Amino acid sequence: MKKIVFLFAVLGCVSISAQHLSMQEAVDIALKKNFDIIVSRSQAEINKFNNTKGNAGMLPTVGLQTTGDASYDQVYQKQSSGVINKYPSQFNTDLGANAMLSWTLFDGGRMFITKNKLSEIQSLGELQFRSRVLDVTYQVIAAYFDIVCQKEQLKSIGEVINYNRQREAIAQTGFNAGTMAKTELLQTQIDLNVAMETAINQQHAIDVARKELNTLLGRDPDTAVEVTDTIPFASVPEKNVVMQKLEISNTDLLTLKKQIDVAELSMKEAQKNSAPNLHFNGGYSFSMGTHSQGSLQNEHSNGILVGATLSIPIYSAGETKRKVSVARTELEIAQSNLDQTRLEINKEMQNAYSDFESQQELLNIERKNNLLSKENLEISLQRLGLGQTTSLEVHQAQENYAQSSLRLINFQYNLKMAETKLRQMVSDL
Repeated sequence: MKKIVFLFAVLGCVSISAQHLSMQEAVDIALKKNFDIIVSRSQAEINKFNNTKGNAGMLPTVGLQTTGDASYDQVYQKQSSGVINKYPSQFNTDLGANAMLSWTLFDGGRMFITKNKLSEIQSLGELQFRSRVLDVTYQVIAAYFDIVCQKEQLKSIGEVINYNRQREAIAQTGFNAGTMAKTELLQTQIDLNVAMETAINQQHAIDVARKELNTLLGRDPDTAVEVTDTIPFASVPEKNVVMQKLEISNTDLLTLKKQIDVAELSMKEAQKNSAPNLHFNGGYSFSMGTHSQGSLQNEHSNGILVGATLSIPIYSAGETKRKVSVARTELEIAQSNLDQTRLEINKEMQNAYSDFESQQELLNIERKNNLLSKENLEISLQRLGLGQTTSLEVHQAQENYAQSSLRLINFQYNLKMAETKLRQMVSDL
């Protein structure tokens, strides 16, 4: 008795000291701190950073270059006229600077295709991030209600312990009165100890489930947390409604469709490799030099450079054709992946909906069965107290009630997870 009271007193203290966390609060924390979401968000931001006109080659580039030289020379010059110039200690300095602008004016429209491709890649990254958010949200909901399920099982075990205590008291009274064999008293004590062991193991399962949830929330696994006491009622839209939403809202399908768009643009991009390119070049240059000896003491020059370059690909050793073939094949692969995934998701949705309906029926049946098994156990205990049955019958009735309670809790959890899976598939979490 003291061990039982101590065990549940400890569990009660843990619940009181732990921070209460609703399911929505858990999801909100995960959206901010889950490491998978953080990485996925960063990857989406990289695609956003890359989506610029400059990266597509639509804007000019400007560069500035400066030079500076100094020299100390000994110069000997003999001209054709026979004149000889000697400069035994000539000091020279040369300074220069130039700014150059390069701008692709025409490349067959390739730069515009590239810009569209970068926009599609950015949208693809956003879809992949959204898909990752849904995955993590599903995991958080599963982990959260797993704790609720484990706690309900512990509560059920507590009921079993209470019935065991009643059995032990009846058996002890019967043994003291000489109307019940000691073996029946020993069996009740054995069953009580087993139930206590089960409670300890169940508390460990709760601790493990809490650590799993905290890890998904991106915080210390040992953080104390308390969840709700019940699994809320599960409901989903009609099957036809879910089917209609699947094609337009499922992130896996939308991602694959976007990959097809990117592949189509990649093929068009590769086809433009054979188009002529016209580049505009412009610049300004300045140079200045000084000489300590000689006929030329100082010099400087400056000017503007304007020009254009036209390049026409004539032969590329089949490189353009190869790139187009590769891009076309990647497009076909993306289309095949979409068709295959569409079938898989339809099958998964059908299974999830069937699972939801099955778990709903099982839950309704088990609720009735749980009431019957509980009533049967209480009647058996009354009969045991009146000496009208044996401890073995009560043990069997108790076992039936314990198993029914476990099934009832699991059906509730499975039903909630079936609902969550369906909502994840239509991006409704």
